[in-house]
Parts: sequence; structure tokens; C-alpha cells
Amino acid sequence: MNVYLDDKRPCPSGFHLARTAKECITLIKSNKIATLSLDYNLGHGNPTGYEVVKYMIANHLYPRKIIIHSASAFGRKRMFKLLQKHKPQQVSIYIRPALQAYTKQE
Repeated sequence: MNVYLDDKRPCPSGFHLARTAKECITLIKSNKIATLSLDYNLGHGNPTGYEVVKYMIANHLYPRKIIIHSASAFGRKRMFKLLQKHKPQQVSIYIRPALQAYTKQE
């Protein structure tokens, strides 16, 4: 399963949409995730994609591939640095531009 976390953007083909950090964490808990694409800002006052990253690290639940697609430079850097520090070696991390650049990878 591929998961796309974003509160506003449409979901790319081949991905399951999670609009909130809570939805995303539920999917991570109950499924084997091949690719996880993360947004950072998920609406004012809501938990961010960073909470999902912290959950994965605390529970050692990693997809094979993580894409950070957030428009927030602060959020991209924050998630990337934490993932780089803790992820297993076999997990790949990519930072991607806007949604238009996505193609089905898995």
C-alpha cells in the first residue's frame, strides 16, 4: 500500500489518501506501507506530518520509501533531518516538488 498524507491536495493515482496525521498513523499501524508521501502542514492547529515521523521512529514502522512533498521549507527540513537520523539504512527518502511531478512509482 502507498499512502499520501495531505489535507488539501488531490491524491495521486496508486496512493491511499490520509487527510490527517491520525488517519495516516492508523494506516501505518494496520498495513505494510511501500511508499509514504508526507505533507507537513495539515491545517491550522492540527498535528503535522512531523507527528507521523515521530510515531514511525518510536514504533520502528517504516515504509521502504518516504517522499516529502510539503511546500513548507521548514517542515521538509525538520522531517528530513529526523528521518535521516533514525531510519534504517534500507529506507529511501526523497524530497519532491509539487504534485504535478508525481508518477506512480510502486
